[in-house]
Amino acid sequence: MRHPHTRTTPTSTTPTRTAPTARRGRLLGAVTAALLCTAGVTPVALTAPAVAAPTEVPAEAPALADGLALTPPMGFNNWNSTHCRAEFDESMVKGIADLFVDRGLKAAGYRYVNLDDCWALPERDADGKLVPDPARFPNGIKAVADYVHSKGLKLGIYTSAGTKTCNSAGFPGALGHEYSDARQFADWGVDYLKYDNCNNQGVDARSRYTTMRDALKATGRPIVYSICEWGENKPWEWASDVGHLWRTTGDISDNWGSMLSILKKNLPLAPYAGPGHWNDPDMLEVGNGGMTDTEYRTHFSMWSVMAAPLLIGSDLRKASQATFDVLGNKEVVAVDQDPLGRQGTVISSEGGRWVVAKEMKDGSRAVALFNETAAAQRVTTTARAVGLPAAPAYTLRDLWQHRSLHTAGTIAATVPAHGTVLVRVSAGRGWAAHPPAVGTGLDSAPFVTAGTPATLTTSVTDLGRTPATLLTVSLSGPQGWTVRALSPTGTAALPAGRALRTRWSVTAPAGTPIGSYDLTLKAGYRSPAGVRADSAVPLTASVVVPPPAGTSYLGDLPWLSAVNGYGPVERDTSNGESAAGDGHPITLGGAVYAKGLGVHADSAVEYYTGGACTRVTADVGVDDEKGGKGTVAFEVWADGARVASTGVLTNAMPARSLTADVTGAQVVRLVVTDGGDGIDSDHADWADARLSC
Repeated sequence: MRHPHTRTTPTSTTPTRTAPTARRGRLLGAVTAALLCTAGVTPVALTAPAVAAPTEVPAEAPALADGLALTPPMGFNNWNSTHCRAEFDESMVKGIADLFVDRGLKAAGYRYVNLDDCWALPERDADGKLVPDPARFPNGIKAVADYVHSKGLKLGIYTSAGTKTCNSAGFPGALGHEYSDARQFADWGVDYLKYDNCNNQGVDARSRYTTMRDALKATGRPIVYSICEWGENKPWEWASDVGHLWRTTGDISDNWGSMLSILKKNLPLAPYAGPGHWNDPDMLEVGNGGMTDTEYRTHFSMWSVMAAPLLIGSDLRKASQATFDVLGNKEVVAVDQDPLGRQGTVISSEGGRWVVAKEMKDGSRAVALFNETAAAQRVTTTARAVGLPAAPAYTLRDLWQHRSLHTAGTIAATVPAHGTVLVRVSAGRGWAAHPPAVGTGLDSAPFVTAGTPATLTTSVTDLGRTPATLLTVSLSGPQGWTVRALSPTGTAALPAGRALRTRWSVTAPAGTPIGSYDLTLKAGYRSPAGVRADSAVPLTASVVVPPPAGTSYLGDLPWLSAVNGYGPVERDTSNGESAAGDGHPITLGGAVYAKGLGVHADSAVEYYTGGACTRVTADVGVDDEKGGKGTVAFEVWADGARVASTGVLTNAMPARSLTADVTGAQVVRLVVTDGGDGIDSDHADWADARLSC
């Protein structure tokens, strides 16, 4: 089992991996936990060119020759929204099936309505058969399957490749009962099996999962087979002819750090995916409330460009229109469901600016421009870099804005914090019918002192082959800010490849708190044929104060931004994972520190240093409160360059003294990555952290 992650605040209402309702895949018996080991993964830096090169595999990996899951399965699973609570029942399952039809999800390609743990009674009957819980499913599983099938949909079910499932109530697993359980599933009309990994008694994973494959095949019913052993035994290396999909990581949680960590582990595995055999980075959290709409669009975009299974994990009976808009975006779904079946590959990832490209059957490329950082950034690549042939120009389709432009070859966008721009780019005729794409952004450092005018320079560049005519630009800031143009804001014609640069006086009101603030740059223009195009681009301005002279504790200074795996970054305490102030004294190797920062991987904390500082020092390590758990790596970045790193540290190691030269940097960023094994128990301390200026 991956290191079980335990919360330090027992009053937290967030489901934890040790609570009675904790998710399957987290609750192993002591014997099982001791027998399992964690697969090694190359550490991935939070903001570095970090994805390891994937191992070479045969161009055509063997797959089950049954014609199932030729594109990644799409559907619903109840666990992320209900866990084992009483609301998971027959009525809910039927209601989800109804919503698939009524809200257009079936039309968008969603087919599977899947039951997770807790559907059965804890004991088998006298004949050794599984018994559906009569309180949850009074009419049995077959009646539910019949209802789902009547809607033109399919039903999925869950069990574990162990003696019991993962829930602490101890529902029966299928180890030793594979053939009889598979027969029951087939007789009920089940179309999909999720097969978990708890309480496996140390039996070889490949053997356990192959036995269930054979049992399912023996039923004669086509059943999609989902292997859920959390990537412990690298199933991507052996399971392509065992199951149709396999989990590559531990369980996802509804927060940015969890989603990001899983994304980075799944990206290098692209060579192993294809029709009938898919990498599965776990279910979708879209709509569950732990991330912003921007972050959920990133989640959905990146799962789609990775050709991941799209299993909705939110209760659609309570979903907002924004959730349905994300899940029902047919242009994004088409990227995931492309019949060529290629998983997107990383083209670049420098400074947290990711480019991931997916080859499509029609020869086009789906390109994700992803910004993992906490401020808007310009992300750019080229048609040649993503694998397109040379051409006079290319059609560029924005899959979230649902509009088409053309480009001479540059693919670029200013992407909001934690956002993703997803485009589909194609060579060939027809590009001239669309207006030219424009690249927009800030050309000058976006730092503002409250109450004092600052000069910022924006640029709008014609990326196409034709002029952008009647171009006008405007810049707006938060309410109360003053924004005034100091140079021209328009031109009759902007030639291809040329830029309009505009200087602006920007003033934040006196007393504006330190932090990052959104600006919006709008550009409107026409193609030579008169086709109108508009662009509204989010930019980021940071209200700052000069750092104090001398040496200061970083825990006493304001930060520009902070991103954390669980809960907020803590000042002078360890990370408590839930609310501010729920940590404990920072303790490394028995030594207690009064000052410092407590974080949880993956984490990044940024400070404005204004070119006036020289050095960062700290004692770093995994907090003693995690016992033997936790694996992290510490890094210090100065203006986008890594200037210090520790390598991987575990709880068993003593505190490491870290010193970084940050001379002349405008921004210093303190980064903690997960050490390559997921973000379980990664309580990391920047103890006695100081900045010298």
